[in-house]
Amino acid sequence: MDLRIRSIAVMLGMVISCHSFAQDAAQSPVFETPLRIVSMFPTGTGPDVVVRLLAEKLQQKWQRPVVVDARPGASGVLAINATKSLPPERIDLVLADSGSLVVNPLIFKNLSYDPQKDLVPVSALYKGVFFVTVGAAGPYKTMKDLTDAAKQKSLSFASNGIGSPQHLYSEQLVHGLRADMLHVPFKEGSQLYAAISSGEVDWVLSTLGGAGPLLRSGKLRFLSVMDKERVTAAADIPTLEEAGGPAELYSNAWVALMAPAGLPDGMIEVINREVNEALQHSDIKERLAILGFEPTPGSPKQVETLMREARRTYQQVVERLHITAD
Repeated sequence: MDLRIRSIAVMLGMVISCHSFAQDAAQSPVFETPLRIVSMFPTGTGPDVVVRLLAEKLQQKWQRPVVVDARPGASGVLAINATKSLPPERIDLVLADSGSLVVNPLIFKNLSYDPQKDLVPVSALYKGVFFVTVGAAGPYKTMKDLTDAAKQKSLSFASNGIGSPQHLYSEQLVHGLRADMLHVPFKEGSQLYAAISSGEVDWVLSTLGGAGPLLRSGKLRFLSVMDKERVTAAADIPTLEEAGGPAELYSNAWVALMAPAGLPDGMIEVINREVNEALQHSDIKERLAILGFEPTPGSPKQVETLMREARRTYQQVVERLHITAD
């Protein structure tokens, strides 16, 4: 049997497995090929820890290898490029965030992928919010200290790259404060947090997962959280509005699983169902809570809604500041 015939046979087997599953919801599909999840996040980070827990649950359920392939860098472009074409010999998914799926098409003129054409949603995994973060040894003890300083001089803020959700939400806060501030982008999180800890840069928006270790070691301080309500895992930190910051200014970054266009609908339905079930496991829920993330099980249509809403939010900032990454 030549490669082409064998590839067709594999795809037919995948479709048949999905059809059988739809007929009997109690039966898990038997995948004849491994499933690979390509992640845009570095190994050891909060999102990486969560997706590896998820892969473990899926592997136990399906009795087939589910591997995580970390390909960080280039604002998620490397990871998405590795999965945008469906290989016949395996099933690939990509773990991507709102930046790579929504912001990149707004700021890159020559982007190597089109999320609307090359990818289809599988499932949202979780969402998180940003905390206004400063160095613990610095002069800013409260949000009022920071906002008062912004009225007297030009402050600086850090991000993990131009056009990232972290950058755009920071620009929203700067705009809400009616201040003039210098944006300092970093390529690596370790460099970013070192700059905040030392006072080289005044503040940054960070997640609990990203800043948690340095927060617990006493090198960073949270001043407020950009959300409607306080976060359970950091209940002593006031909301931005409670701390005297701009009203109704909220952050909402999310992470989702996407598949290459062309994966059968039945297969997407199966994976979505199993991912939603895995998100209910106590160890995954506990890990998400520690990282300050909220699980967001749901349908692929809900991912499309998240993308539309994020585009409206991000496009306003991108157009106002004329942000471009080319």
